[in-house]
Amino acid sequence: MIQKKIADMINDQINKELYSAYLYLDFANYYADEGLNGFAHWYEVQAQEERDHALMLRRYLIDNGVRVTFAQVAKPDKTFANHLAPLEAGYEHECYVTSLITAIYAEAFAAKDFKTMQFLDWFVKEQGEEEKNADDMIKKMQLFGSDAKGLYLLDQELAARVYAPSATGPAV
Repeated sequence: MIQKKIADMINDQINKELYSAYLYLDFANYYADEGLNGFAHWYEVQAQEERDHALMLRRYLIDNGVRVTFAQVAKPDKTFANHLAPLEAGYEHECYVTSLITAIYAEAFAAKDFKTMQFLDWFVKEQGEEEKNADDMIKKMQLFGSDAKGLYLLDQELAARVYAPSATGPAV
């Protein structure tokens, strides 16, 4: 049985993942308004991944006899001054999500809840990838974003991203 504190943290994380999906759709809206449809598409795919993370966490709780309760998902409130700003906000957000996953993992470790730790191992690895992807996008924008041709090519690169549901997500 999952301890109540850990279950509550995972339940809260479901809400955080759904907020992440909203946030990334808001980024997609910004880029679509700016005519950068590749960037918009990249963040639409990112939103789908965040929704998938929420569903994985939800399924884990359900499969372990924990009632899932949803909280209200906050409206994103960021405004952006330039094309780099959403990328920087995305990196900052991924670091925040990593801290949340780490806190749940630490609580599971303290409780010797090895099943939850094993489940969360996938999320720890995933967050490392998410932070690297966000950092790479910032670096590319800094290198190429001020040049119209470079920005165009970067937008085309991001448009090629394909959504693929996680086949390697945590077993529940």
